[in-house]
Amino acid sequence: MDSFVEQLKRGTQEEFTEESAWDGSAVNTTSSSLPAVYLPLLPRYLRHPTTRGRKATEFQETKKACLNYIQDALLHHQWQRAAEFMTNYLETLENTSAEKRIAAPEVIWRIGTEILCHHSKSSIEEFNYFAERMKNLGVKRYLKVCLEHVFHLLCNGLIDDAYQNLSLAEGWRYGEQTAAQDKELKLLQAYKGLLDYYNWAKKRKAMLELDGNFADSVEQEMHSFFRQAAVNLKEIIKIPGVWDPFVKCYVDLLEFYEDYDEVRQVLSEYAYNSKFPPNPNAHVYYYQFLKRHGESKKTLMSVLKILHEIVPSHELMLEYNAMLQKSKKRKNHRLGLEIIFTLLDFAGWKEHVKAWSCLAKQIKQILENSSKHLDWVTEKWNSRKDWWPAFHFSHYLAKRNWQENESLACEKALVAGILLGKDCKYFKYVSHQGCKAKKEKFRTMKKFVKKHSSTHLRASGVLDSCTHL
Repeated sequence: MDSFVEQLKRGTQEEFTEESAWDGSAVNTTSSSLPAVYLPLLPRYLRHPTTRGRKATEFQETKKACLNYIQDALLHHQWQRAAEFMTNYLETLENTSAEKRIAAPEVIWRIGTEILCHHSKSSIEEFNYFAERMKNLGVKRYLKVCLEHVFHLLCNGLIDDAYQNLSLAEGWRYGEQTAAQDKELKLLQAYKGLLDYYNWAKKRKAMLELDGNFADSVEQEMHSFFRQAAVNLKEIIKIPGVWDPFVKCYVDLLEFYEDYDEVRQVLSEYAYNSKFPPNPNAHVYYYQFLKRHGESKKTLMSVLKILHEIVPSHELMLEYNAMLQKSKKRKNHRLGLEIIFTLLDFAGWKEHVKAWSCLAKQIKQILENSSKHLDWVTEKWNSRKDWWPAFHFSHYLAKRNWQENESLACEKALVAGILLGKDCKYFKYVSHQGCKAKKEKFRTMKKFVKKHSSTHLRASGVLDSCTHL
């Protein structure tokens, strides 16, 4: 692979300037050719000379076919084959179509990066060289290539090199700075802020392990990293978008220095600013912060209420349900029942013991309280009675649940027995297995179902038209 790098370096003696790439001066009918752009991993014998004088249609058709071969090779992870075809595809830089000539560098960058990331003989030095060539092949994508280069360095554990590249890119300018360039630059600075945060976290750990003067020295370095990280992280989260990693790091920094008012403002803005896209994590971060700092149950429930509207299947809905059940307000108890029913509509919760336990407990409480709020159960069940039996309470699931998780089977059997009646196959199978095993809780469950399902629920219409699976 070293010889490939040398070949690549020999091929870069003529510089392909940005002006010639964009104004078309690099394309002419003379015998002079564009300087070659070679992937570092390609052997010299696969290098093809640039051909001139072809008809545009023939040239374009050939390059299209070549790109299809490359895509097929990538799809089958044939990295060497893809690299060989790439040698031919590099001629698209000389395409007489201005539109295709402008698009070609990005295609080469994307495909070349993919090949170099996966080729067995590729090295970090070759990737670095290829990235540098790509940065200078088109100023409009300079910052994007820099950022991808940084990601590759980080994946290979080269944190210092990544930081150096970010610092260099931060000072890059070309012409008048556009709004797009400004956003890309802020993103680069934000990732630089993440690396500053990483260094700050290392210093924090070291400070906690040291005493006296050494700790004071480390604390000063730590505070320097804090200032650098905070400036860059704060800037990126002002732009509408999803910035979860940056927000979490910024919050950690602020909480360490006990700037709780700033944290509250940042998280509130991130969660509730209408300019930002809907983001469940924003509400989760805000809720976790408020919970850590002892906020009232009312405030916590208001945050979870919005999260429920966005993601009704979120794991925090169990906490929300628990808070609602502890409330003294009747409407909160009703909402809690709705939340737990909705949670179990999702396949990811089908075998969650706690969720079924919550539903069983709430329905039991309603039945034991003179069936005062039986209409709540009726309302929720009516919209589910056509599909929940097959989804949750089939005979197959009864056998599987009993074999894999007895506690789950017990909770589900109680709910099935109440909602579908004592003739429900799920309830019959589980209660029979439990009684055969001489377990008292199953006898108690059987008596409860026999007492309540046949009277209160039929009277309210819950059992009408149910499919007994």
